[in-house]
Amino acid sequence: MKYRTLGRTGIKVSPYCLGAMMFGAAGNRDHDDSTRIIHKALDAGINFVDTADAYSRGESEEIVGKALKGRRDKVVLATKAHLPMGDDPNQQGNSRRWLVRALDDSLRRLRTDHVDLFQVHRPAPDTDVEETLSALTDLVRAGKVRAIGASTFPASEIVEAQWAAERRGLERFRTEQPPYSILNRGIEREVLPVCERYGMGTLVWSPLAQGLLTGRYRKGQQTDGRRASFGYKHLADERRLDAVEQLIPVAQDAGMPLTHLAMAFAIAHPGVTSAIIGPRTMDHLDDLLAGAETTLNDEVLDRIDAIVPPGTDIGMLDMAYNPPPIGQARLRRRLPGGRSAA
Repeated sequence: MKYRTLGRTGIKVSPYCLGAMMFGAAGNRDHDDSTRIIHKALDAGINFVDTADAYSRGESEEIVGKALKGRRDKVVLATKAHLPMGDDPNQQGNSRRWLVRALDDSLRRLRTDHVDLFQVHRPAPDTDVEETLSALTDLVRAGKVRAIGASTFPASEIVEAQWAAERRGLERFRTEQPPYSILNRGIEREVLPVCERYGMGTLVWSPLAQGLLTGRYRKGQQTDGRRASFGYKHLADERRLDAVEQLIPVAQDAGMPLTHLAMAFAIAHPGVTSAIIGPRTMDHLDDLLAGAETTLNDEVLDRIDAIVPPGTDIGMLDMAYNPPPIGQARLRRRLPGGRSAA
């Protein structure tokens, strides 16, 4: 594989990043099989592995930790914290109190003394970004973290975090992990340009649109019962299914499976460093690895643009971040006399 630099960190990573969300109770419950999948990915040249504490409540990290025994030094290891890890309301979020503990728990499960990239999994509107960056800076200085990043942050919050880091002399976010696929191109408008402006690497998630770009879900067919039971409404979104029906002949005319078209599209954008693949089985991994060297010519890219214009989303991913709604009417209404509410 041709390795890329992760933003301006100097760290070299593969254009495919092995996502570990499907290892554990949420996907593949067989630890030995999951380990074999990880080893095959590493043997194929993938040197970037991304997991999170919330994936199967730590089980994913435990599997990754066991699989990397004896190979840790050759892997760029990333994990995340933010999502709830218990009933205690303080076992979540982006506070110093939680991030310090969450990282120590992750390091124990991963069987390592440091991670190369520690990311906050989602924004936390109730937490000052300086609080978060200050805690992460101390973790970097303690040698437990090499670089810090964010995941699924709006462009405005990425900029705010960069300004806060510069103002306070803190470590800054070096990466962003946004959703990106042929069906969800919204980050092309602001997020990717902002990341490029600040020299941030991007590892994009769900390049297969949570399964829609595998070709397994077709218009007029029953959606997979197991995934539908999780409430993944996007699998039944007619607009997204219509787009898939138009993309299938594009892939066929180009002589490739839809999965290869989708992955090649994701890593073709100059603002994208790496695309996260999340195989649950060895067959899933084999299919994705077979297309690792695929590139798309301008004609194919133009046909994709005609179906899903640049910078647009068709529907929304069920797992994407949506800012909390405005709860107070005074924040969206004018006061008598034409004055805006403070």
